[in-house]
Amino acid sequence: MEDTRNDSEEINDQTANDDMEDFAALLEQSLLGARELKPGQKIEATVLQVGSQWVFLDVGQKGEGVLDIRELQDAEGKAAVAVGDRLPVYFLSGAGGELRFTTRLGQGAAGAAQIEEAWRSGIPVEGRLEKEVKGGFEVRLAGGMRAFCPFSQLGMRRDADAEIPVGQSLSFKVMQFGEQGRNVVVSHRALMEEERARQRESLRETLKEGMVVQGTVTALREFGAFVDIGGLEGLLPISEISYGRVENIGEALHVGQQLQLAIKKLDWEAGRFSFSLRDTQADPWSKVGTLYAEGSVHTGTVVRLVPFGAFVALEEGIDGLIHISRLGAGRRISHPREVLEVGQQLLVTVEQIDREQRRIALAPAAAGAESAAPKSYVEKPGGGSMGTFGELLKGKFEKKGKKR
Repeated sequence: MEDTRNDSEEINDQTANDDMEDFAALLEQSLLGARELKPGQKIEATVLQVGSQWVFLDVGQKGEGVLDIRELQDAEGKAAVAVGDRLPVYFLSGAGGELRFTTRLGQGAAGAAQIEEAWRSGIPVEGRLEKEVKGGFEVRLAGGMRAFCPFSQLGMRRDADAEIPVGQSLSFKVMQFGEQGRNVVVSHRALMEEERARQRESLRETLKEGMVVQGTVTALREFGAFVDIGGLEGLLPISEISYGRVENIGEALHVGQQLQLAIKKLDWEAGRFSFSLRDTQADPWSKVGTLYAEGSVHTGTVVRLVPFGAFVALEEGIDGLIHISRLGAGRRISHPREVLEVGQQLLVTVEQIDREQRRIALAPAAAGAESAAPKSYVEKPGGGSMGTFGELLKGKFEKKGKKR
């Protein structure tokens, strides 16, 4: 039989075959890396659609993932997720091309077998704090099973003044399952730590030194405050709280306080992170040289006495030093406390400024400054005139002579 097919028909057949091969290759490529899921396996899923009963998920498999919407509803019954959101889920089962997932085993007919599976696979379970017992809480799990949660496993840290959250429902990780379900130990803290670890990995990709972030004060120490920025906790040293000197950290900060902080240092390998509050504030030293120029006279407050002199605050963050040799009014003294005390107000002259070292040398204001300033060179807080600086020193020495 003579072949009546023409060249164009053969070309069309070849094109169709090529298209089929391309489609098969694309399909194979789209499924490449789609591994068989095992019950309890944890994956990241993307929300495709939010329905009235189910949330449909893209889970990187041939079938579509579904999740009971009740797991993601808030107290008002509204879905707490939207299309495009990514969330961690646990695989439960698959049938008819439908893949069932969960964020936790909720209340219902779950029995010892499911709790044991949750223990083996790491699936969180829903539980209610029933009552406080010795060393922790009794927890009622899904299906009515009872478990024990130690105090140390309820949260990241326990506040002694916090109310016991009896009656509260939380998600728990089953840490121990024994005696066919009669010995079950659970932890809420383990889930919090896993979530923080995920947040921390995300932060590692975005955080940079110098960035300004929001944090919450979690603890106060003499050397500084610990601050949580959501997935990462670091130290705010006491020296980085303010440009001024902070003597008592409890007067400057309190636990639970929200702060805007600059990231000072990120050491991911050592797990050490530090922040600065003063780096977000205006530097008062920008006034030095203009408002506080050499030769200008100001009223300052004695803030610290040391063997070699007295530190005087011109304003918060700007201190100057009066050397002890300038405090004797012609007489030699062994310590500034002989003529001054912390809290006194003192009229001073700016003698020298060292911008590089951020140091200011001060001196008691000369007598000629009286006409341009208050007549009292030294005043106590809220007090009246105490005479000139020289008169004050003279009075101090006369008192010492009478005592002898």
